[in-house]
Amino acid sequence: MSQEPLPGASTAMTMGIISVVGALVCCGPFAAIFSFIGLSNARKAENLYNQSPDRYSGFENLKTARVLSYIGLALSLVMLVLAVLYFGFLVALITSGEF
Repeated sequence: MSQEPLPGASTAMTMGIISVVGALVCCGPFAAIFSFIGLSNARKAENLYNQSPDRYSGFENLKTARVLSYIGLALSLVMLVLAVLYFGFLVALITSGEF
């Protein structure tokens, strides 16, 4: 009996990669959206795998997708904190008259 690929695992992997790359390259806080989508797809695929593990292959990719989504979420939160600190510092400089 041949196993079919786990549905949703490749989508979760794609969303995890997009969240990491998006957090590092351009839009940190917005990459959290892709991270949440990746985690949601990973949860759905894991539930499907747990119902019949002998039917599907590719559970390792699901684990990787979950880790990438968590890394993307953490990077997004770090970038959000850095953006808030940066703009807070700019506002403090402008209102103090030192700028």
